[in-house]
Amino acid sequence: MPLNTETSNRPWYSGITRYQWMVLIVASLGWVFDIFEGQIFVASMRDAMPDLIGVSPDHASVRIWNDRAFGFFLLGGAFGGVVFGMISDRIGRARTMIFTILFYSLFTCLSAFSEEPWHMVVLRFLVAMGVGGEWAVASAMVAEVMPKRSRPVMSSIFHASSVFGTLLAVAAIYLLIGNPELNARLTGKGIDGWRVGFAIGVLPAFLTLWIRWKLHEPESWTAARDRAMQDDTQRTGRLGELFSAAHRRNTLIGVTLSTIGLVTFWGGHIYGKNALMRQAQAEVLKMENIGADADKKIKDAVLEKHKSEIKRAEMTSMALNTTGAGLGLMLFGGISIRLGRKGAFVLYHAMAFVMMLVMFQWLIPNDASKGVLMVCLPVFGFFTVGMHAGYAVYFPELYPTRLRGTGTGFCFNMGRLGTAGAFFGFAAMTNPPTPETKAMWLAPLFLLGVVVVLFAKETRNEELPE
Repeated sequence: MPLNTETSNRPWYSGITRYQWMVLIVASLGWVFDIFEGQIFVASMRDAMPDLIGVSPDHASVRIWNDRAFGFFLLGGAFGGVVFGMISDRIGRARTMIFTILFYSLFTCLSAFSEEPWHMVVLRFLVAMGVGGEWAVASAMVAEVMPKRSRPVMSSIFHASSVFGTLLAVAAIYLLIGNPELNARLTGKGIDGWRVGFAIGVLPAFLTLWIRWKLHEPESWTAARDRAMQDDTQRTGRLGELFSAAHRRNTLIGVTLSTIGLVTFWGGHIYGKNALMRQAQAEVLKMENIGADADKKIKDAVLEKHKSEIKRAEMTSMALNTTGAGLGLMLFGGISIRLGRKGAFVLYHAMAFVMMLVMFQWLIPNDASKGVLMVCLPVFGFFTVGMHAGYAVYFPELYPTRLRGTGTGFCFNMGRLGTAGAFFGFAAMTNPPTPETKAMWLAPLFLLGVVVVLFAKETRNEELPE
């Protein structure tokens, strides 16, 4: 269907074909499992790493190793996103998607067999290679298959599907660790619940069979491949061309926006899960008549005794946070149609800064009530993550087809390098900051995002460049 025949007054869902819906579903499922592979570690990091090290969850070494794991995960995502993005421009979107899903599925499953903390760190790098690559390929494919009027909303739906991956991870850990009966049965058999969660990660590999059977390459990519065969200046997947005069500004702005979004996600947003967890910890200590000045070993023993209920509170926080994030991601496309891509980015970044202050400077430190936290967590998630859908909407609009996978993958995944640097810095500190302190250090980056957006190109109502 030629894109230039579309009229702007038709609703975004009008005329979408069965095949286009299928592309969205397949790409979204790949992204759902992609996120599950990343978030299963977030949901279990207070259990997995202490088990591997042999210390309590609040021991300083746990924070250090978790920060290393995050750092290597981000490095792997950066490397894999760029490499697989380039490959997708050269051999096709569908074929490359198969490789990325197999990559992250198999290495997540292998994480279940980790015996040392460094095993988990190395496997996090390998998982992330597939994770970073899948997003780059899938976002480019969704953009290329959809008509112009539908593209922002469909791309937002694609990215918003990530919340189901997080919720799957939350549900898995909630059941495997937060359920005392199941956890006791697993422990009785010598099985750690978090290991089962990682083992589940092999299931997405079966999605590749559907991709191989049903998906074909977008017509725009096929045309770009044919042009490249006839004209050497139109070669596909050339990384250096992202820094040519035609694309340099878009590339720098894209990388900066994704860096801000990813640093604040991994260093701020994910700790929204601490809101109800901290409250549950305080309630348990109070119930057991353990004062603030009690010996740390006594506190740790009490918290371990009530491990299941504390884990349930943590996972409830994570679920509420993620639900709000899903709404923010879903609505970004519609908001960007009305306010423009730049206006939507400014709104989300400004409100994210406000919500970081509210959550980490006011609510958690002042022991806000459970009801207040449960109301604010979805709002917090809405704004601190919602702009990430903008990467799926905006980045593919910046590059021609022959560079779309390369450019999209580079912009999104190079943002992981800055994020990795931040986590390696946190891990190197003699006295690592608490998660809440870390979040407050990073909150001003959202204001930097507002400034960066002012220099960006507006792409609303434009066709994808060929």
